[in-house]
Amino acid sequence: MNAIPVIAIFDVGKTNKKLFLFDRDYRIVFEKTARFIETVDEDCFACENLQSLRLSVFDSLSEIFRLKEFTVKAVNFSAYGASFVYLDEFGQAVAPLYNYLKPYPQDLSNQFYSTYGGELKFSTETASPILGNLNSGLQLYRIKHEKPELFKRIKYALHLPQYLSFLLSGQYYSDLTSIGCHTALWDFANDRYHEWVQREGLALKLAPVAAADKALPALFPGNNYKVGVGLHDSSAALIPYLVNFSEPFILISTGTWCISLNPFNQSPLTADELNKDCLFYIQYKGKHVKASRLFSGFEHEQQVKRIGVHFNQDAIKFRNLPFDPEVMVKLKKRNRHAPKAGFVKESVFASRDLSAFDNDEEAYHQLALDLVNLQVESTKLVLTNTPVKRIFVDGGFSKNSIYMHLLASSFHNIETFAASMAQASAVGAALSIHKEWNTKPIPSDIIELKYYSASEAIAL
Repeated sequence: MNAIPVIAIFDVGKTNKKLFLFDRDYRIVFEKTARFIETVDEDCFACENLQSLRLSVFDSLSEIFRLKEFTVKAVNFSAYGASFVYLDEFGQAVAPLYNYLKPYPQDLSNQFYSTYGGELKFSTETASPILGNLNSGLQLYRIKHEKPELFKRIKYALHLPQYLSFLLSGQYYSDLTSIGCHTALWDFANDRYHEWVQREGLALKLAPVAAADKALPALFPGNNYKVGVGLHDSSAALIPYLVNFSEPFILISTGTWCISLNPFNQSPLTADELNKDCLFYIQYKGKHVKASRLFSGFEHEQQVKRIGVHFNQDAIKFRNLPFDPEVMVKLKKRNRHAPKAGFVKESVFASRDLSAFDNDEEAYHQLALDLVNLQVESTKLVLTNTPVKRIFVDGGFSKNSIYMHLLASSFHNIETFAASMAQASAVGAALSIHKEWNTKPIPSDIIELKYYSASEAIAL
């Protein structure tokens, strides 16, 4: 039996670390999931266990190479953003992988923005809302000003996907999808690092930028395989759509965060858009992607628990609840005189009295309606004045019949699809270096689509 040619993808999230093997038709032929116990930094704040992650990469690859049924042609990485690994001249980590949720010192933040033109001007130029440590460039700025001796020891600061690539290739590179993800490092008007990066001496700590389709020879022993430079996971998840669809679209990627990504909108960010949590990503070919964000997945999770407790129902019930037009007609009549909220970052459902609903299903339909109303306003921020004719929804809400019907009815002039694809970030990372490992053409059926007609849902 001939060994199957595969690509190995490490998909590293904050919680789950996954390894996939894809065959040349992009089918998953092997998968493995690991979770690590977090460690703490010098301030006792929880952070990634870098040593466990590093050893897991090596151990998992060694395991894969021992499997006779596969031959690994390439390895690539998708990983969460806003996280730097700080390496000395010997390639050894000299600091923890600091948690991007760690609070940022207010006095240092004030010092930074006052030095570089104020929050609004700077945020507009770098397409980075004020997010503290989520602006990963400010993590390096903090080290320079609070730990100057550590700063001197740092040879390179690599974003997490590029650190993982370095482990196998021994080569230091930066990547535009990671740089362009609310890092406060990039000048989007001039497509280069912002001037502050030079003025603070950070440019010397940043490795050369590599193209996303670049593949490197492997240093870690195994068969003759190539190593990709790694990608930011949200940007990687967009790649299968960019590869498969040429007509303008928006991807609403839903999970804890619901992110509307419009690769066909490069208009400069306005102060109003920044205030409403819009930003730019950079996709794998270097083009800008305007995006808007909501914390709706988290809100949904909390409110489903509240409904379950109030009506004495298991929250699992709501995962597959069918859309009921009659319930929506009733809710529409009830909400007829409610004022339009406009853009807000959280829905009104948290303040609703659950005893006003006849049953749990009615309450859940209202929750879905409130969240969709929120999503519509957020998506419009990146949709307006663009030629988009299709909306694709992936992630958790794509499987929610009520949510999808309501979204379709809200965008009745745009085709709305629930998109289903196993592990979009991992597939995107594999596609980015397709030509380096795969002799077959890219298949056209990677993404399964389910169309939702606006006429099938009640117009709201």
